[in-house]
Amino acid sequence: MTRHYGMDWLRIGAFALLILYHIAMVFVPWNFHVKSLHVEDWVRLPMLATNAWRLTLLFVVSGYASRALLRRSSGPVRFFATRCYRLLVPLAFGILVIVPPQPWVELVTRHGYAGSYWTFWTHDAFRFAPLDGLWLPAWNHLWFVVYLFVYTTVLTLGVALVRGPRSLRSHQNVRSRGAQRLFDRVFGGWLVLLLPLAWLIFVHGWWFQMAAESQALLGDWIAHITYFPAFLFGFGLARSEPAIAAIAQLWKIGAGLALLGYATILGIELGWPAGVAKPHWLYTAYGIAHALEQWGGIVALIGLAERHLNRDHRWRPMLTEAVFPFYLIHQTIIVLVMYALLPAGLPGWAEFLVLLASTLIGCFAFYRIGRRVAPLRPLIGLRLHLRPTPPTL
Repeated sequence: MTRHYGMDWLRIGAFALLILYHIAMVFVPWNFHVKSLHVEDWVRLPMLATNAWRLTLLFVVSGYASRALLRRSSGPVRFFATRCYRLLVPLAFGILVIVPPQPWVELVTRHGYAGSYWTFWTHDAFRFAPLDGLWLPAWNHLWFVVYLFVYTTVLTLGVALVRGPRSLRSHQNVRSRGAQRLFDRVFGGWLVLLLPLAWLIFVHGWWFQMAAESQALLGDWIAHITYFPAFLFGFGLARSEPAIAAIAQLWKIGAGLALLGYATILGIELGWPAGVAKPHWLYTAYGIAHALEQWGGIVALIGLAERHLNRDHRWRPMLTEAVFPFYLIHQTIIVLVMYALLPAGLPGWAEFLVLLASTLIGCFAFYRIGRRVAPLRPLIGLRLHLRPTPPTL
């Protein structure tokens, strides 16, 4: 496999968008761990432009990267061992150290919790029971790592079954090449747009109308029937020149469908604002529009990455390495900084700028310090041994 720089840029952009999205969560009426005093209903409207596809894109890109990692491994066993190390170690560190400030701030600001953070961490953070409706310990934004590990486990078992027990430690065999040829045949034309779109229309328009994800793993079926196929699609796409070529040809149509879906969602939200009962027929219309925005947006973005972003830059190695540490720490920084800003009474625009600057500086410091201290590297999702220093900003 040759490295697809466009997919690297998509991954970097998706995580950057995630950070910006979580900053915006402070100002929108939707549920979050801490809220500004300047919550505005209009903020949700631009956020809806990314709601449908931003997380699905992350799983497509993760599946694509998993194929490259499997190719570089000696076989499925080595691949799975590496993924356990790179996912479970930072997940455990995150649940123990990074995430606990978030439920503490939520309990203090919304439920009147009177204990200090030390009291919370030593007595309540790991109670394995609910506290004022919050289940503790929590993984919060690290649910993505949990789901990615589960999907990777299923993928590894699937690869082992396709290759057969004698090929657990080897590269592709005849059966796996046959599976890839089938993927190429199915997704090497218009079906790369139409088949996933039909599935998502069925899911959102009829099967799980207006359903919300729980991000609790068990019972979160709306998430699994959306994200796991996206993960598998990314895995197949990584070795499929026909599918990539088809997406490069269809990306403008995908962009048009995404814009149509967003415009429909915007019209529904403006016509039936929060608190106004919606007629049941709108649920189907909303679900279809969500599906159009979801897969149309992904096809458009992958097509753009193929046609215009598949080139290297001196900042790419550093940014590619930094996105996972940034992801691990960003939400805790946002929650703590917003909590500290509450007594200041700043205007909303000033809070946003402070949050943005603090999050970027804090994430960069977390990455640079963790990268240079060898025992910390596995905790932030990096290889144990320091590679040559990538170019820095």
